[in-house]
Amino acid sequence: MNNKSEKLQPLRGIIPPMVTPLVDRDTLDIEGLERLIEHILSGGVHGLFILGTTGEAPSLSYKFRYELIERTVKQVAGRVPVLVGITDTSFVESINIARRAEDVGADAVVLAGPYYFPAGQAELIEYIQHLEPELGLPLFLYNMPGLTKVSFEPETVKELASLDGVVGLKDSSANMIYFHQLQHLFRDDEKFSLLIGPEELLGETLLLGGHGGVCGGANLYPELYVNLYQAACERDLDKVGKFHSLVMQISTTIYSVGKYKSSYLKGLKCALSVLGICNDFMAEPFHRFREPEREKIREALTQLGLLK
Repeated sequence: MNNKSEKLQPLRGIIPPMVTPLVDRDTLDIEGLERLIEHILSGGVHGLFILGTTGEAPSLSYKFRYELIERTVKQVAGRVPVLVGITDTSFVESINIARRAEDVGADAVVLAGPYYFPAGQAELIEYIQHLEPELGLPLFLYNMPGLTKVSFEPETVKELASLDGVVGLKDSSANMIYFHQLQHLFRDDEKFSLLIGPEELLGETLLLGGHGGVCGGANLYPELYVNLYQAACERDLDKVGKFHSLVMQISTTIYSVGKYKSSYLKGLKCALSVLGICNDFMAEPFHRFREPEREKIREALTQLGLLK
């Protein structure tokens, strides 16, 4: 096992992409962060991912990101691995975030392809080849073509996996053919982690050999996703079906309020606020749900049994 990957054993399980609790556009909800971390960890999750899409990372200042990294790593205190998103349009800023994460004791970093300027596959490969030697932590690739407008093609992932520190990939494409292609390419590699983003696909992903999920709903109901993961590992199809049904209930209620492209994140943050876990302030240009939507979230939480 190489020097970087030995810092993080092959990652398996549920690694929630943590919501970022905000008081205003550049102030962390510190008490909310502390409650949220403890709430997530109490569900038995296997890791924590900060500064991803669910964490609104591209909308946050670098000063804010550094504070979030430091506070999160300190509070988690080694109970689970902490993964830090370093995606940026600037190569240098990605390195700066990664170094700060390493300095405070994070376990790995996560990188989607740089957005805005569309890169070709050869350019993506060269980009990671230049970046990886600058990192002191293991690197997870993050396939998010819906937002970055570029995908890590399967053969590109296979080539990049030969680098010392590239240890896995999170796929948020919702393209199961793509994910199955990756599983086929890595069928004999026990060290490379293949993680799914869209939780609606978690059950089938695990049953067909995926290693885990980076599921936003685990901010809200972490034990549900951990139970689904364990049931799939045990090949208990009845339980998998039952837990999957609850995941779909969350998807079709909490994530589907209003006709916003941001409804998933607004609903998730609103639900956490209704439960008294953390503030639901949204980073610009978004705004939190108003009272009519908030009432629908209350109803959905009641139906799930999370709100009495």
